[in-house]
Amino acid sequence: MFDDPRSVVLGALLVAVFLLRKFLDFRRAAASVQHLPGFRTLFSDRFIWFPYRVDGISPGLQSEVNLYRKHQDFDESGWDIMAGVSAFPTSEVTLYLADPAVIKDVIGARARFPKPMGPYKILLAFGPNLVASEGDEWKRQRRLVAPAFSERNNKLVWDETIRIVYDLFDNVWGDKDTVEVDDIKNLTVPITLLVIGVAGFGRRITWTEDAVAPPGHQVTFKDALNVVSRNLFLQLLFPQWMLRWGTPTMRRFHTAYTELGRYMQEMIVARRTAEVKEERYDLFSSLLDANEGLAESGEKLTDTGLMGNVFIFMVAGYETSAHTLAYAFILLALYPDEQEKLYQAIKSVLHDGHTPGYEEFSTFSYSMAVFNETLRLFPPAIVIPKQSAEDTTFTTTNAAGEKRTIPVPKGTYVSVHTPGLHNNPKYWDDPDAFKPARFLGNYPRDAFLPFSGGPRGCIGRGFSETESIAVLTLIIARYRVEVKDEPRFAGETFAQRKARLCKSRMSVTLFPERAPLVFKRR
Repeated sequence: MFDDPRSVVLGALLVAVFLLRKFLDFRRAAASVQHLPGFRTLFSDRFIWFPYRVDGISPGLQSEVNLYRKHQDFDESGWDIMAGVSAFPTSEVTLYLADPAVIKDVIGARARFPKPMGPYKILLAFGPNLVASEGDEWKRQRRLVAPAFSERNNKLVWDETIRIVYDLFDNVWGDKDTVEVDDIKNLTVPITLLVIGVAGFGRRITWTEDAVAPPGHQVTFKDALNVVSRNLFLQLLFPQWMLRWGTPTMRRFHTAYTELGRYMQEMIVARRTAEVKEERYDLFSSLLDANEGLAESGEKLTDTGLMGNVFIFMVAGYETSAHTLAYAFILLALYPDEQEKLYQAIKSVLHDGHTPGYEEFSTFSYSMAVFNETLRLFPPAIVIPKQSAEDTTFTTTNAAGEKRTIPVPKGTYVSVHTPGLHNNPKYWDDPDAFKPARFLGNYPRDAFLPFSGGPRGCIGRGFSETESIAVLTLIIARYRVEVKDEPRFAGETFAQRKARLCKSRMSVTLFPERAPLVFKRR
């Protein structure tokens, strides 16, 4: 075919026309937001096959690089809103927000700025759910799920977390004066899995149980949940047959995914067929009770419909808390003076060594301050995606206080950039520093969004805060946490040590790659 010069010329012309059209579409997209500075790339951050940050190729907003850069991209663009314009597969505009006033407007207007469902497909692994829904379906899911998150459930979370941590002290760490943890996630993940097991699903498991899979299962409930949540992106990228017969990682994920589905189905059946349905306040029981209550209105979900929310309870119920606690222990180990302030604050409440009750939750204000400062520095989600349902405008400012009005055409993607927001120097004094005390007084609440906000704010925030404060308080009350010395890192500077321990990756949420710590009995 290409031996004919005319075919070569025709082919070249077609390519030239295609590229010219792409270029003009790209320019029109940039002009639609008045050429606002930011990213100009081939692919958008929604292109799942290239999630990395490479200049000119992809902004990679889910890349941990954007966590490290914090507010830097906004500093360089000159404004607290920047534009990402991408060319392929179609020309699109994404506005990234680090302006608290604009963000407050966006997250408060669910109808004007709904969630784009594309980024949430990963959470539909087991069916529809509250997080990955919009419109009337979201309202139905909210009516079903909201009653589960109650004060009675929070009290259950607190009481069971206390029991689990004391079980750790008594039956795992025992009388050891020094406990070395090769990776802090090896401590925080099991704790939060045990908590979600009982406070989420009524499955009370001790540290010495659940080591062997029960009859009819290949892996334990705990391991199945951990493997699925860590590798959930595989479900988006590959068909089931490839996951079943592919690489060892794929096969392990497929087995865990299948096993987790069986566990959830067994829990639904066991709860539904129980002869004595005692009043229970775990999330799962409350969800089933609420679903039965929807029978008359015709909104009752099938078992498959229930499993989507059960899965979200499990993943969101342990990942966010486990990873935030991991970062908190890392930061406390890096900053011993801040750890001492936390210890003294805890000691002032637990001076007689009593076991704290849920009614004392609010007295651990410094524990909450450490938790919040950790979330500020390491938000679970790097971006919170929205999309404009109408033509509108945003007004933002630069460092000099000058204002700029930016057109926002209907269909424009709008993303809250949490590292940029949480490190915006206009609102946070010395934003790079770890200063929990900043959360003890008045702080810029609109510039702090670890659990999103508005009508779509995280419904499980209270659950996460309750278990995290209990864990932090009990462990720091009894143990001092330090960085584990390793010969291969001898001679590293503080900055190098901090960068190593805080090196992060993304799964469903952000997590530290590896941080070896030591717990020493006080």
